[in-house]
Amino acid sequence: MKRKLILVFSIFSIFMLMFSLLPRPINALAVSEINYKSSILIERQSGKVLSENNAHEHLPIASVTKLMTILLTLEKISAGEISLTDKVTVSANASGMGGSQIFLDANCDYVLGDLLKSVIVASANDSSVALAEHIAGSENNFVRLMNERASELNLADTNYANCTGLPTPDGYSSAYDQAIILNKVLDYDVYHNYSSIWLEDFIHPSGRTTQMTNTNKLSRFYEGCIGGKTGSTNQAKYCLAVGAKRNNMELISVVLGADNSQNRFKLASDLLNYGFENFTAKTLFSDADLQNKTIKIKGMDRQTHLKAEREFTFVTKLGEDVNFTLNYNLPSMLNSVKADDVVGNVEIIVDGVVVDTINLLSTETHNEASVWDYIKEIVK
Repeated sequence: MKRKLILVFSIFSIFMLMFSLLPRPINALAVSEINYKSSILIERQSGKVLSENNAHEHLPIASVTKLMTILLTLEKISAGEISLTDKVTVSANASGMGGSQIFLDANCDYVLGDLLKSVIVASANDSSVALAEHIAGSENNFVRLMNERASELNLADTNYANCTGLPTPDGYSSAYDQAIILNKVLDYDVYHNYSSIWLEDFIHPSGRTTQMTNTNKLSRFYEGCIGGKTGSTNQAKYCLAVGAKRNNMELISVVLGADNSQNRFKLASDLLNYGFENFTAKTLFSDADLQNKTIKIKGMDRQTHLKAEREFTFVTKLGEDVNFTLNYNLPSMLNSVKADDVVGNVEIIVDGVVVDTINLLSTETHNEASVWDYIKEIVK
């Protein structure tokens, strides 16, 4: 009898262990094991929401606020309005920000790229304000730019009150809005150059050094992590926005209001794991679909070939088929064309709904036919 009980108990224990290793619904996991306020998981290219919980709730987001500070800085660099090599004079106001900082010296000149790096890696409040003042003249003016950009991105659940995320009653955002902003930030190579740094010394003009450690632990400990931003205050609790790439699919997860730092990283990782384990990205359109698509050049026995501005992938659950069609909008003939000119587009239609429109470009340059070209065509 005793042996039978031991056998039954052993079988039950093995069954429970196997059950604990099975994939669990992410929402059930989040509710039962982690205390937090809001979360979301999206696929980068399409913005498709794969999981969410209170994703539009207005919440303090602490230093995740700096994603917009980073985005505006990157956009200004891309537009040629500022440069990574610019000299930035740090004001007493900026150097005295407190909180997470790199301990900048007031009235000293720093290289803009170094300040941006310290914001991305170490979440430096002093560097954030120094960048804001350099770009817009004052932090207040920069905050106005932040809110204008949020409006342009149709982020209805966001209001910025400063560029750092330091506690203020007027500043709030949502998990959904921060996922959209991180998606934009991840487009920039400069960001990736800095976000991949784990440990580095920040060298001040005086020769003094401050050690920077990446606040996003997943940058080192999560396979495929492509960047992210942490934040924590007493009001916001522990927050994180993070992106990762595996198997041709990029995902973004955001967690707001977790009860401790470990849980924000755990839930964000669980969300990403859920996405990679249950969804796949299928390429529905690429240059390969254009191999037999050409446009005739008027008056000549010539044609221009086409290429896509970008490819299109569609996220589905594993094993799920996609019912889609491609609708091309192209002229039958062109008088002339230059390489990389937009000559038409293609609509990707999934289940009868247009989900994206992609520009199609000419791969070659063809000048307008001359009288002599017409004569040669007639002779032929």
